[in-house]
Amino acid sequence: MLVEAALTELSERLAGLYSHTGRPSIAPEQLLKASLLQAFFSIRSERQLMEQMDYNLLFRWFVGLEMDARVWDASTFSKNRDRLLEAEVAREFLVTLMNLGQVRRLLSSDHFSVDGTMIDAWASMKSFRPRDGSGDPPGPGRNGERSFRGEKRSNETHISTTDPDARLFRKGDGQSSRLCYLGHALMENRHALIVDTSVTHATGTAEREAALVMIERTRKPGRRVTLAGDRLFDAASFVTALREREITPHIAINGTVSKLGKVRKTLIDRRTTRHDGYVASLRIRKRIEEAFGWVKTVGGIARLKVRGLARAEAAFTFRIIAYNLVRLPKLIAKPT
Repeated sequence: MLVEAALTELSERLAGLYSHTGRPSIAPEQLLKASLLQAFFSIRSERQLMEQMDYNLLFRWFVGLEMDARVWDASTFSKNRDRLLEAEVAREFLVTLMNLGQVRRLLSSDHFSVDGTMIDAWASMKSFRPRDGSGDPPGPGRNGERSFRGEKRSNETHISTTDPDARLFRKGDGQSSRLCYLGHALMENRHALIVDTSVTHATGTAEREAALVMIERTRKPGRRVTLAGDRLFDAASFVTALREREITPHIAINGTVSKLGKVRKTLIDRRTTRHDGYVASLRIRKRIEEAFGWVKTVGGIARLKVRGLARAEAAFTFRIIAYNLVRLPKLIAKPT
């Protein structure tokens, strides 16, 4: 089993997270497996997960819980899980899983794609108040009415009192601004598996900055690779940064036409576009949207149920791990 193999590789790391003082805590391996179950079966809350664990023998077998053992209290599970999420175990789990021998042979080491998606924060717009504390509570009562018409709000002057790491952001013209994070994924182009993830504050440059970090820590040192991306990545500074790192930019050209009829300039020229590989990369890169669609619908992370940047990244990464695990058995069984 892939999960067991990955956890065996991580056993020493997880042993350091297990507390042997005070009341016995839940083993990190069981916490990880239970978090995967929550993503696999679209379980909305920890309380609902514990209810399913109480009678579902499949769940008990997967996490290693005896058939007559008492299930964990939902609050205890949440507290133990949150401590685990703060330890950056999620990304280590993903890297270990993708480095397993039977998985690594499926991956491309030369061609990658990158993209980002908005993840709504677990915070109401009513919590977005002036940083100087001058904002009045939104009306009487716990959830009173308040009109924001005519009020100018920005990340420089306002902050969410519920989740200070969340940022007010909109990804395109005509879209509403929301308190959110940006989830980033790096995909290898052979079987469209996600090999690295990141979650950042929502800014206009975050996707390009995260792309450079993920490709650098994923590719083999000194190896020339290609990186595909949509039109948002067609920025002169980003294309230049890729070429300085000897990474071939297979970026979709942003051919926006100004009001004066001038076509936007781009550094993606015939040196890149004349190759068949460029066309193939632009076709394959769209498959990264399948991963985003799965983690948001089946994985249930369209809106976070945790607060803070570190926990948001761990929750997003666990859903990506679950997405890979759903696809890997069929890919491994497929004859080469």
